[in-house]
Amino acid sequence: MNWQKSRVETLAKRLLHFALLLTVLTSLAVAQDATAAKPAPPAATDTPSPVPATVRPDSYIIGAEDVLAIYVWKEPDMSKSVPVRPDGMISLPLVGEVKAAGYTPVQLQDVLAAAMKKYVSDPQVTVVVDKISSLSFNIVGEVGHPGYFPLTRRMTVLDAIAMAGGFKDFAKTKKVYVLRTAANGTQQRMPFNYKEVIKGVNPQQNIELQPRDTIVVP
Repeated sequence: MNWQKSRVETLAKRLLHFALLLTVLTSLAVAQDATAAKPAPPAATDTPSPVPATVRPDSYIIGAEDVLAIYVWKEPDMSKSVPVRPDGMISLPLVGEVKAAGYTPVQLQDVLAAAMKKYVSDPQVTVVVDKISSLSFNIVGEVGHPGYFPLTRRMTVLDAIAMAGGFKDFAKTKKVYVLRTAANGTQQRMPFNYKEVIKGVNPQQNIELQPRDTIVVP
């Protein structure tokens, strides 16, 4: 009888161990399923996101790739969000193609209101810059990497030249200049003498860049 009792106890212990093992395996399987069900984090991208708009409507110059919200009071069908195309134009219902680049939001409001008078009595138009994608400057001429660069932080002419790979061997470093276009379309030329600036002479020439400035390195 003792050996039968011992055999029963051994069998009971094995069954208990098997039950515990089964419970552990089931818990692990549930945990793995829960982990697999979680959505993967979004992949990183090298493409910069548009800069959130915090601009003065009376001074910011609208540029290509910016996104504008056009509101027409009591005219929901004519109110919409539109991107500024690379050619500087936007498309609106009824009005059609309108040039937006080069204007401030306040100026564009007047342009759109004048165009809408054919369809709306006394149109009240508001233009808001939703997203800024035109924050960039251009550097051309005798530098290592000429082209357009993002202007998402404060940057001087010296910073820009360094970002573009510095001067080439035959660059005329005393005759660099910055071209800046005002809201009325006039262009200002500002000299930059590299050799004088790095010596501390005429440091005011090392100006802070603005969107759409062009640095010319002869």
